[in-house]
Order: sequence, then structure tokens, then C-alpha cells
Amino acid sequence: MQINVSRRSPRASADAGFSLLELMVVVVIMSILALVVMPRIIDRPDQARAARVQSDLAVLAGAVKLYKLDNFRYPTTEQGLRALVEAPTAAPVPSNYAANGYIDRLPQDPWGNEYQYLQPGVHDEFDIFTLGADGVAGGTGPDADIGSWGE
Repeated sequence: MQINVSRRSPRASADAGFSLLELMVVVVIMSILALVVMPRIIDRPDQARAARVQSDLAVLAGAVKLYKLDNFRYPTTEQGLRALVEAPTAAPVPSNYAANGYIDRLPQDPWGNEYQYLQPGVHDEFDIFTLGADGVAGGTGPDADIGSWGE
């Protein structure tokens, strides 16, 4: 019984790798994919922050409305959103404040700043808003103000 062991020719092992042209085609294709996909991926964190702001604003606006149902008025600008967590001591002191407050804690915006509150508001009976990533009124994109008025 004879076992036939074939050996590769020196030419076959030289052709086993990729040519420079094949590598360049792959690099070009990967670059095109990166140019198309990366802007969509990079934009997602800003969209997530804006969605979180909208969620926080809905919770805060609901708590302010509950405060009014119990106390027949909204918290003043001076009392601020803090009135939702602990009973205000500044006038007008609420007479029917909920025993545990209206929310457990005040959330911060996604950039680590406190939400702003105005009563009466510029856009509605009250305004709750964030000044965006830059913390300055106005701006566009991630620096834009986002408020309960939904603009």
C-alpha cells in the first residue's frame, strides 16, 4: 500500500495571499461604508438626549399639574420645581400639599444642568425647559433649547 503525499509547488504558495489591488479595493469599499454609516451612528447620542429631555419634561409637567389640582395654583417661579419634591416655605405656602411630594427627586438634563421653570411662562401657563448642551439660551442642534411648549 502506497500513500501519495502531494506537496505544494513553490508557485502555489506565492499565490496564496492577496494582491495589492485586492487590498485597495477592500479599503475603498470600507471607506465608502464608513462615510455612509458613521454620520448616522454619531447622531444617535444627540437624539437620545433629546428624547430623554422630552420624557423628563412630560413627567415634570404632569407633576406641576398635580400640584395645581391639590393647591389651586402652580408653584411660583421663585418656588421653582423644588416645590414638587418638598413643600415650599415661601409664599404662597400650599395648603393641601401631598404628603410625599409630587416626584421623588428632580432630574437633571442630560448635560448635568437643572431644568428651568417659569410661571407664568412665555409660551403657556408655565414653562419647563433646558438650555441644551451649551447652557445658553438659543442655539441649534444639540445646543438648542427644548421646552414643555413643544417647539
